[in-house]
Amino acid sequence: MATPREKVSSVDPVWNALRQQAEAMAGREPALAGFVHATILQHERLEQALTYHLARKLGGEDMSPLAVREMFDDAVAADPAIGQAVRADLSAVFERDPACHSYVEAFLFYKGFHALESFRIAHWLWSRDRKAMALFIQSRISNLFAVDIHPAARIGQGIMLDHATGIVIGETAVVEDDVSIMQDVTLGGTGKESGDRHPKIRRGVLISLGAKVLGNIEIGEYSRVGAGSVVLKSVPAHCTAVGVPAKLVNCDCGENPSQAMDHYIEELPDNTG
Repeated sequence: MATPREKVSSVDPVWNALRQQAEAMAGREPALAGFVHATILQHERLEQALTYHLARKLGGEDMSPLAVREMFDDAVAADPAIGQAVRADLSAVFERDPACHSYVEAFLFYKGFHALESFRIAHWLWSRDRKAMALFIQSRISNLFAVDIHPAARIGQGIMLDHATGIVIGETAVVEDDVSIMQDVTLGGTGKESGDRHPKIRRGVLISLGAKVLGNIEIGEYSRVGAGSVVLKSVPAHCTAVGVPAKLVNCDCGENPSQAMDHYIEELPDNTG
């Protein structure tokens, strides 16, 4: 007869794979076995492992890891969509990042994943009018992971924050499902305007490193923003925008730019002569 843990694993392929990879890692690296067991193998569910892991990182003198974990456990218990998003995000990192060779690597060591899942708890707190606590978590995320996401931002699932350092996402920004964002990207405003003032990033978009998308504009689904670009106007679906200020290069990005992770943009023809 199957144990409760075996039943959970059989219907949760991401958790099942993560546990198997954790067992293999503990066997290969005995010095890490205690860490791997405490963080993953002692838990019954992915959500439990995640809240334990994040609480150990975010807790400190101002708020103990135990208090952080209790709050995070409350959030994932109250909102099953958080757990669904966690699995989609973990899969996105594993499938899209060529440097990531397993779920367990991303889960244990990738700060973009840690920052994003911590944000999900901060967003849950914000939506329940616990704004001071949400801002506290945002501050801890910024200090620990060098990622600054306002807890009011709305972010879908299947998101990859690659490398993550320097990512800034503003209060009224929207990031839909299956988006990939590289390091040093800003989804910001254009000044001191109030109200709805941040970008809307639609499904399947790839935003390359160092890009700045500013203002209440839309980056259409399955489009690309080139590295170092400054985007001040909306980009149509399936198009590539590049430059300072950004201009459209083409409108044939392929079916899934965020999954293809192709940052190469063909050189524009020289029309100066």
